[in-house]
Amino acid sequence: MAATSSISSSLSLNAKPSKLSNNNKPHRFLRSPFLKPSSSFSPLPASISSSSSPSLPLRVSNPLTLLAADNDDYDEKPREECGVVGIYGDSEASRLCYLALHALQHRGQEGAGIVTVSKDKVLQTITGVGLVSEVFSESKLDQLPGDIAIGHVRYSTAGSSMLKNVQPFVAGYRFGSVGVAHNGNLVNYTKLRADLEENGSIFNTSSDTEVVLHLIAISKARPFFMRIVDACEKLQGAYSMVFVTEDKLVAVRDPHGFRPLVMGRRSNGAVVFASETCALDLIEATYEREVYPGEVLVVDKDGVKCQCLMPHPEPKQCIFEHIYFSLPNSIVFGRSVYESRHVFGEILATESPVDCDVVIAVPDSGVVAALGYAAKAGVAFQQGLIRSHYVGRTFIEPSQKIRDFGVKLKLSPVRGVLEGKRVVVVDDSIVRGTTSSKIVRLLREAGAKEVHMRIASPPIIASCYYGVDTPSSNELISNRMSVDEIRDYIGCDSLAFLSFETLKKHLGEDSRSFCYACFTGDYPVKPTEDKVKRGGDFIDDGLVGGINNIEGGWVR
Repeated sequence: MAATSSISSSLSLNAKPSKLSNNNKPHRFLRSPFLKPSSSFSPLPASISSSSSPSLPLRVSNPLTLLAADNDDYDEKPREECGVVGIYGDSEASRLCYLALHALQHRGQEGAGIVTVSKDKVLQTITGVGLVSEVFSESKLDQLPGDIAIGHVRYSTAGSSMLKNVQPFVAGYRFGSVGVAHNGNLVNYTKLRADLEENGSIFNTSSDTEVVLHLIAISKARPFFMRIVDACEKLQGAYSMVFVTEDKLVAVRDPHGFRPLVMGRRSNGAVVFASETCALDLIEATYEREVYPGEVLVVDKDGVKCQCLMPHPEPKQCIFEHIYFSLPNSIVFGRSVYESRHVFGEILATESPVDCDVVIAVPDSGVVAALGYAAKAGVAFQQGLIRSHYVGRTFIEPSQKIRDFGVKLKLSPVRGVLEGKRVVVVDDSIVRGTTSSKIVRLLREAGAKEVHMRIASPPIIASCYYGVDTPSSNELISNRMSVDEIRDYIGCDSLAFLSFETLKKHLGEDSRSFCYACFTGDYPVKPTEDKVKRGGDFIDDGLVGGINNIEGGWVR
């Protein structure tokens, strides 16, 4: 898949949107004098100036038909929307940032970007649509010199608006320039944006991150990190962010700590922030600690300074980081993701045993839980499903329809493992149930005698407002059906979920520190608008409906 690249998404005060640069060089964000406004004039906080090409229809002649929508047959999982990286004090900051983003690629595959600070204190950025390896090349990284960098990978909606929403964003305001990369979701975004627009702000993206830059630009607080504190005090929801200025790197985490953010250090003293520890491992940075909920960390030539953001309530960390989002080799919220998933599988084997001949997983996220189930049950774990990692967003299907085509492209059953066997198949979650039903059918067609589904999470009954792209509640199968009804719908012989009470018991004293809103509908931070994020059209690895339906992603 070819990457669509932009040489910067920039924000500037009192400036008309500029056209996308075509000179294959990064924009340079220079300090410029701020025009003092008259008493009747309200300065425009910031507007993003980046553009992308309109989507063109694809023409495919018979007898082959281009298939995009059928990709939903497999990737109907909730999507973590972002991963962030920040590096201070390394002469190869952009290259290290590139590698760290590669380690976080599972958190977002739609777009990537890096901002660096050059020796002459200029912020330079390159962003693009595609995987990290597609957006960046050796020549592009050469255009990003400096020893400070931030980076971002994004899962977002598709369509023509996508490129200008790729982060990091860079803004120029009266005291200089600032870049930001954000993981999370602001539940009061609509109200904040409306208030800012009422006072003259101009927006050019649908990203809630742009609101943060506007709030920083209009803040009267000093010094700079207090502008961030001032802005964050107005935010509600989830945010783990890294900021860069001409001489500082700043990391901040919301008071509830919904999304992860960790700090590490390389042997040369360079400070690294990242969404997961797997990014630290790749660039040989040693994990030191989490950025605490409600904390602001400022890194400059004098070292690392800690600043409490605001009095923070009890942490409400996203439990799905341990169930699905994070890589098994990461330490998230102070716990090993691998160990958590292994224990979830063991619990399933203890609480929901069944006579079986083989245990398999829905790859890749179900593998560790399946290993735990197999070990506890004393039954061999086998690779009964092989996943293809080389399927793009669109593909060509013969005119004669192939049943469950999307699933078959990505998952191949191993008949020698399945034929004539009683099979336990372990998956991390069930969202809408369409994928599970097709997987069960796939296993039976490969000769499985019995198929028993075991799900390493409690039933998902509510949408997430804190940075996870999930369908609306009425699309969630566990919100509409009982376990027995779901079993009948997906066609398996038995079905069991991880018990919610047992999950909390396993977490022990830490159980109160996690957010379970997707399992209970009890939201730690109440959404302030009568809107919900529409994930149903976006959650699949493909397009559902027309491009015009995707813009924005919010519906009443």
